[in-house]
Amino acid sequence: MGVHSGEEVDMRLLPSSSGEIVFSRTDLNGLELRLEPKNIESKNCSALVTPECRVQTIEHLLAVLYMFGVDSLAIELNGSEIPIMDGSAAAFAQAVQAVGVQSVPGKKRSIRILEQVIVHDRGASVLCYPDSEFRVSYFIEFPHPAIQKQELSLALTLDNFISGIAPARTFGFLKDVEYLKSQGLALGGSLENAIVLDDEKVMNPPLRFPDEFVRHKILDLIGDFALVEHPLIGHFSAHKAGHALHLKTVNTILRSPDFWEFDKDVFPAYLK
Repeated sequence: MGVHSGEEVDMRLLPSSSGEIVFSRTDLNGLELRLEPKNIESKNCSALVTPECRVQTIEHLLAVLYMFGVDSLAIELNGSEIPIMDGSAAAFAQAVQAVGVQSVPGKKRSIRILEQVIVHDRGASVLCYPDSEFRVSYFIEFPHPAIQKQELSLALTLDNFISGIAPARTFGFLKDVEYLKSQGLALGGSLENAIVLDDEKVMNPPLRFPDEFVRHKILDLIGDFALVEHPLIGHFSAHKAGHALHLKTVNTILRSPDFWEFDKDVFPAYLK
């Protein structure tokens, strides 16, 4: 199910030696969309949009592909949205882990952050600065008893991603549902594919982690940062951010090569 479109969708991940991640809309005669940051829009999710069509809610799948080091892939789907599954990326991670990955000819260079830079917007920020690993810190604050302030910082590895980040589900507030639906969003949302909160509590407990909300925000950030299309080595600290600011940070990295360099190593440690 597409969480925003409300449409049922079938998706297949197929081996490719193209060196690119390419989406193919089988319902539109195989129309292809290549993963290009200039074609990304953000509105409650990240969407790849061209004049011909769109594929939305790509961030959970991209987070899995990024952490597995998959950058050559054909993705077939017969609708406009990546399926939401249970609201997390766990099913995608399990599927990729089950079939395995294989190297293709060519080398993908890592990007190493050399100097501190901050990207901000209306009280939210993402700080990028040097580190020897791929580290993400995230702080969120919501005026809700079940969330309040949550913060998590970790050097990401494939193991701790699979166990501690991929299973974290998306979340939303019951009070926002009617507005979102009026905007053509959350049409497929349910208690089965999202954590839903009323004014006081989680409506579909239990949580998978006490801090599942901030863990899901880290999942979203990884998926959005996959748009850089290079493994990242650095510390990325997000404060009350979201998809729009993640994308602004991606574009800052791509357009400002003065604060980073291509690393001499082909792959960083978290992909080994």
